[in-house]
Amino acid sequence: MSTHPYLAKIIDTALALGPARIAVAYPCSATSIEAAATAQHMGLVQAIMVGPRRRIESIAQDNGLDLSRMEFVETADDPVAAARASVQLCQEERAQGIMKGSLHTDELLGVAVGKDSGLRTGRRMSHAFVFDLPNYPQPLLMADCVVNINPGLMEKRDIMQNAIDLAHALDIARPYVAVLSAVETINPAIPGTIDAAALSKMAERGQITGAQVDGPLSFDVAISIEAASIKGIDLANKTRPDILIVPNLEAGNMLYKQLVYLAGGECAGIVLGTRVPIILTSRADSPESRVASCALAVVYAHKHPGFRQGA
Repeated sequence: MSTHPYLAKIIDTALALGPARIAVAYPCSATSIEAAATAQHMGLVQAIMVGPRRRIESIAQDNGLDLSRMEFVETADDPVAAARASVQLCQEERAQGIMKGSLHTDELLGVAVGKDSGLRTGRRMSHAFVFDLPNYPQPLLMADCVVNINPGLMEKRDIMQNAIDLAHALDIARPYVAVLSAVETINPAIPGTIDAAALSKMAERGQITGAQVDGPLSFDVAISIEAASIKGIDLANKTRPDILIVPNLEAGNMLYKQLVYLAGGECAGIVLGTRVPIILTSRADSPESRVASCALAVVYAHKHPGFRQGA
């Protein structure tokens, strides 16, 4: 973990707080079983494997994975049934978070936001990444690159507030939030610039709390104080941002993958806006990313026990 010190710090914090009980929904692939087993072996989580036990154990045996210390909740060999059982564990406070196994993201999140799930809050569900970048002097959060495709203004307000709350859990007391667009001026032909300006004003008026917000900002102006100076932009905050808010999923997803595959970054990510954090792992995630995402969920779960947003 030495090459990514900010993620290492999240893991160390999680280890100091102690393991959280995490329901692993439908872990019917070697990668999903290995992610849960690794996090448990490190002492980050107490994994509860939710799904068809015999199939899970068979996959583990075929791949040399140790499940001897795992808890199991048996369900039919059905991803949605496993998702429902995982949600129920959280309802009953037998689990403090959910980790996606080998089911589709929509199958898990569809159950998590259902009317009877007990996990819904007063806010929109959203995803946030925490990046550790070689040439950036601090952790960098970014939202939402995964869940909300084309959010409107009030959805963006929730996306931002969720990310701010995550920053607070990471002991970033008053994060600086940059709302990204293609340009740093308001242009009615680019709707994201109007939303960004509105979000900045909402933060001034207390509709968004716990952070300083500026936007619209182009990526270069947001990230580089030098670029802003050259362009004659007087930033509200003369430091680099802690959080980037992207205009839509398409822009965010491309930016996130560029930071990982071209810039040498690594990241952890969780879903927020529900009563418990949800870890969405991907088959393409590195082992480091999977472990760090578990640690991020543990830190958030410990610092927001019984958290109900919008209350």
